[in-house]
Amino acid sequence: MSETQLTPFHLAFPVTDLAAAATFFEDVLGCKRGRETDSWVDFSLFGHQLSLHQGRSMMQEGGSGAVDNVAVPMPHFGVVLKWDDWHALAERLKQAGAIFRLEPQIRFEGEPGEQGTFFIDAPGDVPLEFKTFRDFAMVFAS
Repeated sequence: MSETQLTPFHLAFPVTDLAAAATFFEDVLGCKRGRETDSWVDFSLFGHQLSLHQGRSMMQEGGSGAVDNVAVPMPHFGVVLKWDDWHALAERLKQAGAIFRLEPQIRFEGEPGEQGTFFIDAPGDVPLEFKTFRDFAMVFAS
């Protein structure tokens, strides 16, 4: 498959509080709710399929990695958004009172792969990263 032909990914992961996490994904992030049972809920996150399952925390005690000399939660996942969409989401999350683990910022400034990034902790122990690039051709730049 060509790298320029992107298709939706599917990610299933545990959350410690399914109801709170589902409310956050639907009401704060604006994700469309899909199929669900009493133990899991599917969502569309910018066109990608997420399955939230009631379970143990996916966070490891003290688990972090260093990126550009900043500690980031491990494991984590996220979405790369268009520049204006990234800024709008950051503002919407601020207005909703979301707690930023890493405030919106530009890293690798002036280097290949320059990007905007921020991290939040969604309810249910779910670390999320949202990124943006002025030039999407730089997503995999080295």
